Parts: sequence; structure tokens; C-alpha cells
Amino acid sequence: MSDFIVSARKYRPATFRSVVGQKHITSTLQNAIERGQLAHAYLFCGPRGVGKTTCARIFAKAINCLAPHGAEACNECESCRSFNEGRSLNIHELDAASNNSVEDIRTLIEQVRIIPQVGRYSVFIIDEVHMLSAAAFNAFLKTLEEPPAHAIFILATTEKHKIIPTILSRCQIYDFNRIRVEDSVEYLRYIASEEGVAADEESLNLIAQKADGGMRDALSMFDKAVSFCGTTLDYRNVAQTLNVLDYDTYFGVTEMLLRGDYAEALVTFDAVLSKGFSGQTFMAGLNRHMRDLLMAERPETLRLIEMTGTLLERYRTQAGACSVEFLFGAISVLTELDGKIRQSSNQRLLVELGLMKIAGLGQKKNDLLTPSGEYPLPELTPRTAAPAARAETQPAPPPPASGTEGAANAARLRPEPAPAAEGPRPEPSGRAAPSPEPAAASGMRPDGNVPPAAAPATASGTAPTTRPGPAGTEVPAADTRPAAALQPVPQPEARPAGTARRPLISGTSLSDLLASAGNPAAQSEKTQDPEPAAATVDPECAAKLERARERILALIRERRPRFVPAFEQMLFRGDTIAVSVPTTELRDEILRSKTGMLMRIAELAGVTGRIELEITVNEQIRAARPIRLEDRVKYITEKNPLVAELRKALDLEVE
Repeated sequence: MSDFIVSARKYRPATFRSVVGQKHITSTLQNAIERGQLAHAYLFCGPRGVGKTTCARIFAKAINCLAPHGAEACNECESCRSFNEGRSLNIHELDAASNNSVEDIRTLIEQVRIIPQVGRYSVFIIDEVHMLSAAAFNAFLKTLEEPPAHAIFILATTEKHKIIPTILSRCQIYDFNRIRVEDSVEYLRYIASEEGVAADEESLNLIAQKADGGMRDALSMFDKAVSFCGTTLDYRNVAQTLNVLDYDTYFGVTEMLLRGDYAEALVTFDAVLSKGFSGQTFMAGLNRHMRDLLMAERPETLRLIEMTGTLLERYRTQAGACSVEFLFGAISVLTELDGKIRQSSNQRLLVELGLMKIAGLGQKKNDLLTPSGEYPLPELTPRTAAPAARAETQPAPPPPASGTEGAANAARLRPEPAPAAEGPRPEPSGRAAPSPEPAAASGMRPDGNVPPAAAPATASGTAPTTRPGPAGTEVPAADTRPAAALQPVPQPEARPAGTARRPLISGTSLSDLLASAGNPAAQSEKTQDPEPAAATVDPECAAKLERARERILALIRERRPRFVPAFEQMLFRGDTIAVSVPTTELRDEILRSKTGMLMRIAELAGVTGRIELEITVNEQIRAARPIRLEDRVKYITEKNPLVAELRKALDLEVE
């Protein structure tokens, strides 16, 4: 069994041409070598795994090559061979993470004085230079600024902001970029071909996306995927190995949301959770998917999607089925939820609510978004249809055969609710069988009492409305209607033509409506809205409020501490509490709490009538009432309860 070498080491670039994704860096270094314009100190900074140390090694080998090919090392001379074999005495690598003291820098300074034996330069590569201590940086300053002519320093770091400015000013700074997905995919495809591994485009894209711009991370993931899948990288197996959600999940959820099928989307989200992924991970991935679809809407923004090959075509196809309004609304919903999910105690419910909102956008994707920022929920369909009998239209009763004009008006206006039991059928003799009227139809209340307005009509002996039967018999109208079609309160479709709908008045009970519907006289009397009753005023309101002043202030201190200065000077005039505030903001804040506060004050003071609150703005109050020391201490303690514990521990008291 041969010794295995990880891809990150086996395929580490050895020339400037083989460096991936850093063309601006390699071109500048090559030009400097060819022109002989070498600086004494370089600083390579950028994310992890983008080629900082690799470029430093290639640069060091190239400037010491005895027979260079332009700006590239020959890899044949003694200097190149010694470097490749790891025995070069001219190129020194120092890990600043473990050699960060002043003594380590002093040792380095002693090595700088040694003249190179082979080659022209002594190159010192200091990796993770930001780990040096402040004293070590200061000890290194003079040597870094004026080193010997044969010494060149190359500093590498991932955290440029931690390096002191005096070091930065002495170096040429090269910023390395994140490696693009396209470049990573191309290099992974090359390595796969070298290793005899068959890999589809989606698998390589997934690895490159997961690496987040680091080639070393991408190569490590590639080795892991090869260990699991063997010589054939399958997209689903790679996603399982890397523990990431595959693109198919997001494509499928987006199709469900476009159809408004929120139920299926919730089931898919549950399956995602069962795989061990968090709701935040799913929501962040879906938000990115929606963003990529939005970028795929136009050709000029298509390049902003870090995808290649068939995957890019899938994005273009699905983007064609999505409207810009839908994508923008979905991104807005997901972005809003992303700020709430970290503080949410039920992340699952929050994500599910977001999916339902987006499903509502999918159902109405051609509608404009509401200006208030609220997004519609999907329309819910009833589980079962209404009974057939209830859907039938009540037929309008024909004109009465007999009776006075008042009885005819009563027959047209009465809703005639369904009787509890069907009355006896008409006798063959042609007489109408006696049938008791329902309680509501005769004007009787549900409790068995007859309203005063309905009593005259009942006592007058007015015959109920009848219509001719099949054989000349008279059948009561209430007995001929289907029981399922009758309602206690008449429906709009069951009202005869020409009858105006009676408006519902605030404060009207159901029994009053039923009584008025059964009695035409009562209905005519209640056609006009009653006048609202005048609010009562407690004659001893001011005295009761004055006696309860301290209790009112205690309530304000407990519930609304900001209102205390205003209510300490409150005046009682009849049923009015007059207060003065220094700002309009405080007045508006008090008004927002006015109703609940007045109810509590009335309860404390025992006031039975109404109470009004009069607030005036007086800006002179702020200057007249200085802030006391105890008020400041109280305010600070309310903001930070630890202040009280600190006062107890230090025995600090406010005098």
C-alpha cells in the first residue's frame, strides 16, 4: 500500500502559472522579478487557503534560482533542488504563532546577518505574523525597515487589522482574494481527471460553494468525498458527505411556494429538520436561493451567480417561472425573519410562518405587494361543503288570503324561524289544524316573557298569515317552509323584495332583534337609532381623587415611572385631572396609556362616573425642576440591576 498524500499537498502549486485565482498577485511578482525591482519586505494578507504561503515559497525560490526562465524557477539548479528537497539554507520559514516572543525575534535578527551560501538572497517567511506580541513587533521594527541587502522578509497573515501601523508602513502589501467558484470548479475538475475520478458538475459546484473561497478547504472536501463515494462522485452522496442541503431541496421548495402549496413546503421543512439541519440553516439557504433566482432574471446580473454548467441553466429556467415581485417579497420575508430567529424561542414556528407567507405571495404573485409590508397568507378552502338544505333559497311568501293591513305588514317583516317540531297536518275537512306559533315569531323572548311591544299584537287576535293549500285548505306559512332553510335571524337572500335591511345598532341584543322582527309596531318604533345616554359625573369626584392622591401616585410610580414628575403636581377640577408636562413626546406617551390609567385611578378613588385627563405642555418645567441625585441613582439602577448589588458590596449609600 503506497503512502497517501492529501490533495492539498500533492497538488500544491510550484509555479506562478499554477496558482489559482490570484492573477493580480502573480503578475505583479513576476514583473518585479523580471525587472529586478525587489522590495525588502512584503505582506501577504487574505482569507485562509487562498495561496499566501504558496506564493511566498514560489517567490523565494524564483529569486534564488541560478538559471531562471523569465520569472519562473528552473527547478534544476542547486538552489531549486535544495529547496524542493527541504534542505535549503537560504529560505527560512518561521511560525509566529509559536515563536511570538522578543527572544524569538532576537534569534531571527541574528540569522539575518548570515550571508547566503548558494543564491543571492536570504528569504525569511513569517507565517501568522499577527500573532507576534507588541514587544516582538517593536523589536522587529528596525531590522524590518533597514535589513541587510541580501535579506528579504515575506510576512503572511489572515488578520491584517491586528498588525500595528508601523509594520504596515514598512511593507509592500498584497491582498489575496477569495477564489471564485468557477476557478475552484475548474481546478477540482483537473485534479479529478488526474486522479481518475468521475465527478458531475453539481458535485464540484457543491464542494466549491461549501469551501467559501478557500482552495485548501475545497481540496480537503474533495478527498473526503472521494473516500465516501469512490471513483464516482454523485451529487446526492456528496451532499450527504459534506452535511449540506442539496440544491434539489431548494428548487423543490420554491416550486411548492410558487403553487401556494404551503402544506407540502412544511412537510419538506420537517424532513430537513429530521436530517439534523437547523431552521436557521434552511432559511439562510432558501434566502440565498431566492437571491440567485432574482439575479438570474436578467442577463446582466447572471454573472453574479457563482454557478457553472447545468446548474446555472436550472436557475435560469426556474427564474423564468418567478415574478420579480414574488422573489423580492420572499427575500424581504426571509431577511426579516433572519433578524428574529436568533432571539426566538420557537425557531421552527417562525420558519413555518415565513413559508406560509411566501406561499401566499406565490398564489398572488402577479399582485402588487401591500405598502404596509404585510404579506398575504394563502387562502384556506373549507373542509366540507355546507348542507344542501341550508343553501336553498327561501321562497318569498305570497300575499295573504285574509287579515288586516297590519297583519300583512307583519307577515312581510316577520322572519318566521323554524319551529321545534312540525305541527299537525291539516284535516281532510278543509279546516286549518290549530298550530302553536313559535316563541320568536309570536314576539316572545327566549326566556318566556313577552315584550311589551309585542303584547298588543298578540292580544289583538290577528290571525297568522296563511296561504291556500292543495285542496282549498289554509296552511300556516310557518309550517310549509323547510326546517333546514329557516334561521332565527333572516338572511339577506331570504328577505322579500322591497323590504329594507334593518341596520344593526351598537348595544342591541339578539332578543330585542327577534322581538322587533315579530312585532311590526315595535319595529316601526325602533327604526330610528336611540340617542346615546349621557355619561354620569360623580359629584364628589374631585374630593375622592384628592383623598386618593397618594395611592394614585403610588400606582404611577409602579406602572409608569416616567409620568411621576407630571402627576406629582396634578390638580383636580370636578371630573378632570389636570397635569403639565415639559415635552409633547411625554404628552403623547401619556395619552397612549390614558384609558387604562384612568380606569385604574377611578377604581382606586372609588369614582363612579367619568374621569377626564387634561394635559398641557409647559417647557419651563424642565428648567424649574432639576434632576436630583437620588433620581439619577434610581434611573441607573432600573437600567442595570447589578448597580444595586455593587452598592451593597461596596457599602455605598446616597446621602
